[in-house]
Amino acid sequence: METAAEENTEQSQERKVNSRAEMEIGRYHWMYPGSKNHQYRPVPTLGDRASLLSSPGCFECCIKCLGGVPYASLVATILCFSGVALFCGCGHVALAGTVAILEQHFSTNTSDHALLSEVIQLMQYVIYGIASFFFLYGIILLAEGFYTTSAVKELHGEFKTTACGRCISGMFVFLTYVLGVAWLGVFGFSAVPVFMFYNIWSTCEVIKSPQTNGTAGVEQICVDIRQYGIIPWNAFPGRICGSALENICNTNEFYMSYHLFIVACAGAGATVIALIHFLMILSSNWAYLKDASKMQAYQDIKAKEEQELQDIQSRSKEQLNSYT
Repeated sequence: METAAEENTEQSQERKVNSRAEMEIGRYHWMYPGSKNHQYRPVPTLGDRASLLSSPGCFECCIKCLGGVPYASLVATILCFSGVALFCGCGHVALAGTVAILEQHFSTNTSDHALLSEVIQLMQYVIYGIASFFFLYGIILLAEGFYTTSAVKELHGEFKTTACGRCISGMFVFLTYVLGVAWLGVFGFSAVPVFMFYNIWSTCEVIKSPQTNGTAGVEQICVDIRQYGIIPWNAFPGRICGSALENICNTNEFYMSYHLFIVACAGAGATVIALIHFLMILSSNWAYLKDASKMQAYQDIKAKEEQELQDIQSRSKEQLNSYT
């Protein structure tokens, strides 16, 4: 009886509290009619706040994404693209200017430089192929850098390296080495026209000097382009002297071709540096993948031994239980 009376008193008190709260809410709505449509949202608890803080935001996701970027491969790719673009673009225009200079001043007969024109045209087509190939190859090496970087980042996780992936990495190392040696030859070959144009330019500077202008031997200062082997010895005139040579140096074709060959040579050198950079990156990544495969094999053997040990212990317990 006492418990029932106590329950009744508690219920009556709760009803009084609820009625008072309803009266206060009604009074508030009567004083402020615009607040009736207001929706009250519950205040988040401490657990909800902890869950919100623990969930990763945009900043954490960006940091995680930036942590997986192969910056070394990215720098090497940009350097490779820049070097190849400079070599191909400037080399193509400089070769066209060289043909124009030869046809106008050093070889007036078309048959004398017909072979040279065909070789230069072929080199221009080769430049198109080089540009396309290295654009694709640079993207492939950058993708391989992303792959190996993720492999190293997840070395102790669920990432599994395969023999095919390691063979592909080794193939890229060999191919990049071959391309690096080939571009060393291209770099040396691109220095030849720079040397030729520099000799012509330095001869023109000698003609322009005050000491030479005061003498009568200006017309004896000549440049014979036939000695470089690009046109035959029977080409006419093949040799330019004095003021005619100075006029050639003042032409726009000579000025542009000379400086474009310098830029093309610098682009070839930048490509060689980029390929050496790629070679170091690929070698280190291949070593990391090799270590990852060894660690993976070690973990597999360790897991197998632990499973065998657990099986032996379970069997021994079963035998002891059977005896008892």
